[in-house]
Amino acid sequence: MNKKPIIYQLLPRLFANQNYNCIPCGTLEQNGAGKLNDITSTVLDSIHDLGITHVWYTGIIEHAHKTDYTKYGIPFDNPFVIKGNAGSPYAIKDYYDVDPDLAVDVPNRIKEFEQLVDRTHKAGMKVIIDFVPNHVARQYHSDAKPAGIEDLGANDDNSKFFSPRNNFYYIPLQQFAPNVNLGNGPEAYSEFPAKASGNDCFTAFPGEYDWYDTIKLNYGVDYGDGTRHFNPIPDTWFKMLHILRYWAAKGVDGFRCDMVHMVPLEFWQWAIPAVKEHYPNIIFIAEIYEVNIYRDFIHKGGFDYLYDKVNLYDTLRAVQCSNVSAARITNCWQTVDGIANNMLNFLENHDEQRFGSKQYAGDPGLVTPSLVVSAMINTGAMMIYAGQELGEQATDAEGYSGLDGRTTIFDYWSIPTVRRWFNEGKCDESHLSGREIWLRNKYKTILNLCNSEKAISQGSFFDLMYVNYTNPGLNPHKQYTFLRNYGKETILIAVNFSGESHDLKINIPKHAFDFLGLKEGNYIVTELLTGEKCKKTIAYDSPFETSIAPYDAVMWKFTQKNIASASKKTKNRPIKRAKNSNFVKNFIYTNNYEYHITSFQDFFWHKIKIYGRRNL
Repeated sequence: MNKKPIIYQLLPRLFANQNYNCIPCGTLEQNGAGKLNDITSTVLDSIHDLGITHVWYTGIIEHAHKTDYTKYGIPFDNPFVIKGNAGSPYAIKDYYDVDPDLAVDVPNRIKEFEQLVDRTHKAGMKVIIDFVPNHVARQYHSDAKPAGIEDLGANDDNSKFFSPRNNFYYIPLQQFAPNVNLGNGPEAYSEFPAKASGNDCFTAFPGEYDWYDTIKLNYGVDYGDGTRHFNPIPDTWFKMLHILRYWAAKGVDGFRCDMVHMVPLEFWQWAIPAVKEHYPNIIFIAEIYEVNIYRDFIHKGGFDYLYDKVNLYDTLRAVQCSNVSAARITNCWQTVDGIANNMLNFLENHDEQRFGSKQYAGDPGLVTPSLVVSAMINTGAMMIYAGQELGEQATDAEGYSGLDGRTTIFDYWSIPTVRRWFNEGKCDESHLSGREIWLRNKYKTILNLCNSEKAISQGSFFDLMYVNYTNPGLNPHKQYTFLRNYGKETILIAVNFSGESHDLKINIPKHAFDFLGLKEGNYIVTELLTGEKCKKTIAYDSPFETSIAPYDAVMWKFTQKNIASASKKTKNRPIKRAKNSNFVKNFIYTNNYEYHITSFQDFFWHKIKIYGRRNL
């Protein structure tokens, strides 16, 4: 079976930390940190039970932090160029090492990671780690690099802003002087000449919101005059390829590659095939934020999956939070038409605000319509962030990270919902509320359906909105509906972004029957979220009737072998509402919808011929 990747992102430092009394801005000694060894087979089995196929372990590679590990031969990092006590997992200090915060026995930290990889595989899941190619920590130094490997910057000519043989960019004759405190006296941080900062800040004077804790890597692009120097192959390329192969050899099954569009496309064209030559099943996931270059990074760069943040994520958030019409979701699949199977969808990750936070939806229980669309609109990957399935709302101000709706990546901390579920490694429900148990089961049901139903994991997609814009039985600004089909199995999916229940009458056009090979008739259908069964008419001249609860979804599956009668004239049986349907009570919302009538007309007249006909 071709599995749809369902990825669970977790930061071990946060995920397994059981400290109930963390102190804002606390040290490792005060607040503690989760360890790789804490992620036991029991923990992994519980994660796998959610329907997870891959675990993305974030923050594995050693990064700069303020904790002193010099007794283990690890150089101390100057605290004035580190964000938070724990530091950013994206300020890499040693590409060849495991972060010592995560180890029970620091000298054996790499071995502990290898054992975690083995446990994850035995639990039936694959391992993804970060590859951070664009920048490193301000004081990068590898003490774990294999024999014969030269450190980054070891042979640079720092008198030049750019040289194709350099690993870094320099600001000649200028002292590094960011708009932050660099300390005083012998403990102050000093850098001369200054190096460019990671967010393409080619000055000695980055601001406090620049990535001043990192330095930009040089892949052969002269940002002074825009020229590109890839022949001969730059030294940085070889060093990065060696790092990728190093981790692949340890059993890593995939890399989530940070800010890929800040690294030349030509590097990826060269490096990804070179890794896959030896590890053909390894996957590459791109963090990318420019829709206009999506196709280049798939077709030319060789990436397997791309973040669809600025397309689907932003649209779903706008529908949830800003009264944007649900019909705008149609724009999303059209934008990625032909590459939808390469998308990675999500509602949360370490960069984004928690869905349930007051800065986003305000209530994690409203997630079902967004979750269903994100997970089921195509056969690409789906990702959730540890604690999302429990309704984590990020109500802590952890220190460096304030009360911003996000879970910190810079501080030593624990995650309240995860901590209670983790329960000293028992991974039971004894400390969860009834609502948290309900929500986790909802995620479990939806995520498992992604691979138990071939129509979702491998099938075709057909958008039904173009025949329902003027349908009085469906509000296109609050409901969205589509079909997924595989062989003789079809699933009609409808979601409701409204705070009210609705009785829907969904038109299915004749073209859908022709395109998907459907037969009209009376079917025994099953609602996959509740298990409810009934007889329904499936025909292009008879609307499909269903009830849908507030902020909920329905997934009606019908199989051609279950046609009960060839007659199309038998009326739909009344729908009995499932006992466990979710009604969001006492939810106040505005009906000040954003209609975008012009865009509807544009769709109807200019795109009706292709609308809904995509094999996604």
